[in-house]
Amino acid sequence: MKSLPYILPFQDVNLASIPEVGGKNASLGELIRNLRQSGVLIPDGFAVTAAAFRQHLKENNLESEVYGALEAVNILDPDALAPVAFAVREKIRSPPLPTAIEQGICEAYLALSRQYGEAESDVAVRSSATAEDLPTASFAGQQETYLNVRGRVRLLQAVRDCMASLFTDRAIVYRAERGFAQRDVALSVGIQKMVRSDLAAAGVIFTLDTESGFRDVVMITGSYGLGEMVVQGQVNPDEFWVHKSTLAEGYRSIIRRELGSKETKLVYATAGTSLVKELRVPVEDRQRPILTDDELLTLARWSVAIEKHYSERAGALTPMDIEWAKDGATGQLFIVQARPETVHAQAKGPLSVYRLRGKGKVLLRGKSVGSQIGAGKVCVAHDVTELRKLRPGEILVAPMTDPDWEPVLQRAAAVVTDHGGRTCHAAIVARELGIPCVVGTGTATEVAIGVQEMTVCCAEGDEGKVYEGLIPFSREEVDPKRLPPTSVPLMLNISKPEQAFFLGQLPTAGVGLARIEFIISGWIGAHPMALLHPELIKSSAVRSQLLDLTRTSRSPAEYFIGKLASGVAQIAAAFYPRPVIVRLSDFKTNEYAGLLGGKDFEPIEDNPMLGWRGASRYYHPNYREGFALECAALRRVRDEMGLRNLKVMVPFCRTVDEARKVLDEMATHGLRRGENGLEVYVMCEIPSNVILAEAFSELFDGFSIGSNDLTQLVLGIDRDSEILGPLWDEQNPAVEQMITSVVHKAHLYGRKVGLCGQAPSDHPEFARFLAGVGIDSISITSDALPKVAEVLARPSNS
Repeated sequence: MKSLPYILPFQDVNLASIPEVGGKNASLGELIRNLRQSGVLIPDGFAVTAAAFRQHLKENNLESEVYGALEAVNILDPDALAPVAFAVREKIRSPPLPTAIEQGICEAYLALSRQYGEAESDVAVRSSATAEDLPTASFAGQQETYLNVRGRVRLLQAVRDCMASLFTDRAIVYRAERGFAQRDVALSVGIQKMVRSDLAAAGVIFTLDTESGFRDVVMITGSYGLGEMVVQGQVNPDEFWVHKSTLAEGYRSIIRRELGSKETKLVYATAGTSLVKELRVPVEDRQRPILTDDELLTLARWSVAIEKHYSERAGALTPMDIEWAKDGATGQLFIVQARPETVHAQAKGPLSVYRLRGKGKVLLRGKSVGSQIGAGKVCVAHDVTELRKLRPGEILVAPMTDPDWEPVLQRAAAVVTDHGGRTCHAAIVARELGIPCVVGTGTATEVAIGVQEMTVCCAEGDEGKVYEGLIPFSREEVDPKRLPPTSVPLMLNISKPEQAFFLGQLPTAGVGLARIEFIISGWIGAHPMALLHPELIKSSAVRSQLLDLTRTSRSPAEYFIGKLASGVAQIAAAFYPRPVIVRLSDFKTNEYAGLLGGKDFEPIEDNPMLGWRGASRYYHPNYREGFALECAALRRVRDEMGLRNLKVMVPFCRTVDEARKVLDEMATHGLRRGENGLEVYVMCEIPSNVILAEAFSELFDGFSIGSNDLTQLVLGIDRDSEILGPLWDEQNPAVEQMITSVVHKAHLYGRKVGLCGQAPSDHPEFARFLAGVGIDSISITSDALPKVAEVLARPSNS
C-alpha cells in the first residue's frame, strides 16, 4: 500500500487539496499556482498534511483518548471544557512526531532555506484546518500561528504546537456550534517564508466594504509592525477604500483615506526567536499613512485579481478576505493569506434598516461595525476570566476581544471595545454573529463604569455611537427585489457619505441631491477662508485648533480638498455609473459663521435665508478662494478618480447674469461645462428660475426643483417661522403651477427636470402629481423609497 504524502510544496496544492492540507494552505497553493504569473507576490513554503496529523495521533495512541475525552464532556460548559481541552493539547504537543514526518519537514525546510539563499530561514508556522477558510465558515483565529521560527528544533516544536491548537477551547466550541464533528476535522500545518513586516507594516484587505457589503470597493487596513496587532484589535489601524470599477479603467481611485492612531506596534524582541515586544510608534509616523498611494493601488489590483480568480473558479462572485505584509528589509509587498469572506457573501434577501427613534447622551464614539442597533444592560469585562458574568442580551464592554472569548460572545446584544479597527477580531465575530459593534472608542472600559444601560448604534454611518440608557429604535426590512417598477425614475437625497455604500445597493436611478455643506460641517469642520487665511483670525485659540485639525495634511488647502473629495467620491462610487448630482455649498452666513474660524469671515445679516448664500458667494472676492477649493475637490473626483458620473448643481442662482459668472468661475478652476462630459444643473427654487426658464436652459443641462425654497418664495413664508407654519404647503396650487411651468418650459429646450425637495418624501401622494406633469426624476429620502414607489406603481384611478 502506497504511503500517504506527509509534505507537499505549496505549488503542488490548490483548492481541491483542502482535505489534505486544509483551507489556508490550499489557498496559498492556489495563489502561487495561478496568481504569481500576474505579478502577485506570495512567500513560498510547504504544507505538513492532515495525514501527518492523523499519523501523529495514531503512532502515539491518542485517537481514542482525545476524541473520547471530548465526547464525554459538555462542550458548551466552559468550566467543564477547559481542563479537558488543556489535557488534550498537552498529549498532542508532548511526544515527538513520527520519524518519517520529522525527516520530511527538515528536508523541506532545508530546501526552502536554500531557495531564499539562507542556511536556516525564518518562517511563519500556521495552522490550516480541513474545515477552515470555507465560504460558509471562516474559523478565523481558532488555531495558532507562530512567527519568526528559525531552526529545525524550534520548527518541529511549532508544528506540534499547531497540531495541538486544533483543540483550543474556542476551536472546539466553534466546530460544535457550526455542526462539524470533532473527528471529521484534521489539521495541516503551513510553513511559509517570513515577511519582515516587523520592520514595516501589515494588515488586512477585504474586496468589499465590510460594514455595508458594498462590493465595488477594496478596503485596505493596516498598521506598523506585525499584523497580529491589527487582527487582534490592539491598535486602531489606517483604513483606505479603492473603487474597483474606475481602478479597472486606469484611474488612481483611492476614494477615501482614514488615518488610525497606530500608537503601538509589535516587533521581534530577539533576532532568531519568535519572542515579540510592543513598542510605541513615534508621533511623526502615526501622522502619516502606512503605505504610499502607489502601494495601495498595487494591493488593490492584486486583490481584484485574487477575487476574480476565486469567483471564476466558484462560478459566482466570491468576495475575499486577504492578509498583506510589507517587508521592511526589501520594501516589497506580499500577500500572505487569502480566504473567501464569509459574512456578506452569504447575505441574501431584504436589507435591514435600523433607525433611532429617540435622543440621548452620547457616551462614546468609535468605528461602527455593521448597521444595526442594540441596547441592554452593561457588562464590563477586562479579560476572558470576567466573561462568566455576561448575561444574555447584555452589552459587552472590553478593551478588545480575542478568539478565546468566542464561546460566550454570542450572548451579547452588542460589543464595545477600547481598541481595534474594522478588521479586528471583535469586528469579525460581531459581523458573523449579526450583532452591532463599536470598536476603537479609546475609553469604553473607563466610561462604562457605573453606567447601567446603553444603546449601541451603528446605523448612523461609519462613526458608531454609544448612548446612555435605552433609546427606542426601529428595524425595517427593505427588499430591493420587491420594490415595484415606477413610471418616473426615483433617486435619493443623501447627506452623509458614510451611508452611501449601503444606500447604493437600493434599486434607484442615482442621487438627485448630495449636499456639500454636510461634508464640510461633518468631515471638515472649518471655514474654508479660515484655512486659507489663518492670519486674519483674531483668536489665537482658534488658530491653534485649525493647526491641530490640519496637522496631518500637506497644507490647510489640501486638508479641505482631500476631505471634501473623499466625501463626494464615496457617494459617487457607491452609485457608479448612475448619475450623482452634487450641489455646491449652500450655507447661510450664520451657518458659515458657526464653522471653526468662520466668525472672522462672515457678515451679520438680519435675514440669512435671503442673504449672501448659494451662487452669489462663488464669484464674490470675499469667498472666491474658498469656492476654488470646492472646485478643486470636485475636479479631483472626476479627473483623478475617474468618477465621471458626478454632475454639479448650482444652488440659489438669482439671475441669468449670475449664472454666467458662476459658470465662468467654475471653468477657471477646471470645471468647464461639457468638458469630459461634465453636466451642470441649476436649482429651481426662486421664482426667477421659473419665469426665465428659457434663458436658464441655454446655460444649464437641467433643473432640480427645491420645493422647500420654492414654496417659501412663492408664498412669501419664512420656512423657519412657527407662527406661519399652518400656511406652509408645498402642494399649494401656486407652487404646483410653478412646477408645471418650469417642467414644460425646460422640456421645450430639451432640458431635464427633477425634484429634490422634501415634499414627496413627506407626502408620497405628491409624487403622483409630479409624474402627471411629466417630471423626469424624483429624488427622495431613503426611508420614503418604498412608499413613494408603491404610490407611483398604483394605477392613477386607485
